[in-house]
Amino acid sequence: MAMQLGYTMMTEQAGPRELVRHLVGAEEVGFDFSVTSDHYFPWLDEMGHSPNAWVTLGAAAQATNRIPLMTYVTCPIVRYHPAIVAQQAATLQIVSEGRFTLGLGAGENLNEHVVGAGWPPADVRHEMVVEALQIIRQLFDGEGYTNLRGEHFDLESAKLWDLPEKRVPIGFAAGGKQAATIAGELADVLIATDPERELVEQFEAAGGAGKPKVAQMPISYGTDKAAAVTRAHQLFRWFGLGWKVNAELPGPSAFDAASSFVREEDVESSIPCGDDVGAVIEAAKEYADAGFTHLALVQIGGDQQDPYLEWTRSTLLPAWREAFGE
Repeated sequence: MAMQLGYTMMTEQAGPRELVRHLVGAEEVGFDFSVTSDHYFPWLDEMGHSPNAWVTLGAAAQATNRIPLMTYVTCPIVRYHPAIVAQQAATLQIVSEGRFTLGLGAGENLNEHVVGAGWPPADVRHEMVVEALQIIRQLFDGEGYTNLRGEHFDLESAKLWDLPEKRVPIGFAAGGKQAATIAGELADVLIATDPERELVEQFEAAGGAGKPKVAQMPISYGTDKAAAVTRAHQLFRWFGLGWKVNAELPGPSAFDAASSFVREEDVESSIPCGDDVGAVIEAAKEYADAGFTHLALVQIGGDQQDPYLEWTRSTLLPAWREAFGE
């Protein structure tokens, strides 16, 4: 089945000017779409960056012409109020001339604790994110002023004065049945990180049949496989902790401690490392088989994007098209 190839602007591993330059390169190479992380902190100190995603996306929208843009993902319940997220998304859709998708999720303590509002338990976060989704959808409707006294959020005479001609599609990140059901009922796109067929089925059963399903997969491309494995371990050893853990840890030092027993061989067994394009295609096929229509790759290492882009042009993209179609 056809599956589109995506590029990840990972804000935790490069500065804003570099991120935009890399995305321009990704568009030139021929990536089908792009996603952008929205963080206040990097996962680990070694990653070294975390510029504002929305400012970076505004610059990227002006610097590119074709490639679709997407937040992957924005949490609209603590650090941002959903009314502000709606305004940012509508404006970015206008600036990008209809290329933006608003990817939303229930967030991580890592990024949301900074405003001092505490970190609610998972069931409360899902209540909050449902209310936030409803607010954002209502503001996108553009039907006059909106007032709301919700359980978690209030709106006082809110209205988006600049709405795009093309309504902003909304994606929602799901790691389990409850979130996949929310995505199917209230969103236009499923977002996930694992190749789980059950999530796709739950999303489709809840109203998501025929809608895009987007996932993400890290790789560590490099002609020196040992160096690629070491880099993946240094920067991405947190990845295998699972989202139930990742959502709760408060900062990079906590992720460092939680991943201290992860070995290089553990990373190598779970992330394609080196320059074997067949290994990347084989790992990607798990997502296609699970029913995902889009897969964004993360090239690990902010200083490794240029060789990765050239390898994608010469090797990965032809193999991808052969395996998954245009």
